[in-house]
Amino acid sequence: MKIHFYKYHGAGNDFILLDNRKGEIRLSAADISWLCDRHLGVGADGLMLLETSSNYDFSMRYFNSDGNESTMCGNGGRCLTAFAHYLGLVDQKASFLAIDGAHEGIILAVESNHYRVKIRMKEVSAVQCLNDRYILDTGSPHLVLFKKGLEKLDIRAEGKKIRYSPEFMKEGINVDFVELKGEVVFVRTYERGVEDETLSCGTGVTATAIVLSDLFPGKNDFEINTLGGVLKVSFRSEAGVFTDIWLEGPAVRVFEGEYSVNSNQ
Repeated sequence: MKIHFYKYHGAGNDFILLDNRKGEIRLSAADISWLCDRHLGVGADGLMLLETSSNYDFSMRYFNSDGNESTMCGNGGRCLTAFAHYLGLVDQKASFLAIDGAHEGIILAVESNHYRVKIRMKEVSAVQCLNDRYILDTGSPHLVLFKKGLEKLDIRAEGKKIRYSPEFMKEGINVDFVELKGEVVFVRTYERGVEDETLSCGTGVTATAIVLSDLFPGKNDFEINTLGGVLKVSFRSEAGVFTDIWLEGPAVRVFEGEYSVNSNQ
């Protein structure tokens, strides 16, 4: 089966995007894993299908690079909003349905294939702190912890220890390592399903910003540095409930092409 694909990235977090409004694209987990393979396929952290929705501009289905359908992807949602704009489905504002519920997207700027996009994330009402580790769900489950010397840390090894520990092995968890230098925030993330570090993680920086609000009382917006670029998070909070959460950053259309999918290859 030949498919026409588009490659996007959001602050280095890269995706294969497919227009499946006709519902004709059916890929197995092996197909998706093969397409996302950086040596044998197109190469990406994940794959997304843009599909129709009766009550929203479009719906989003997200698959990790291991081929399994997964939970919400923040950078993916921003890229899919830019993709919907490119396809002419939306103008400046978009509404879409993802696995964790409804989201809004806003196109802030467009210059050729470079977009500036922000999306509204799900409400967060529970942040658990255990031995200096923060656990919360921002559409995907995250564990946030603070480390020094982050530039030299083996994220893959350290993240894997936590993700495959008895506590998290069954469902898996994304692990965000955070370093503060004054008010400058730097985050590196190990993502389940990718089973490696990604250059940025949208739900991860969102989780980090919410945790940081406890260290910086009264502050409700953060710029967070990742290996792939800078992302911004803003929110409102009252009595431990975080609402009106927005994730903002770049979304870039890298290239498009055709690929013959054959899971036996």
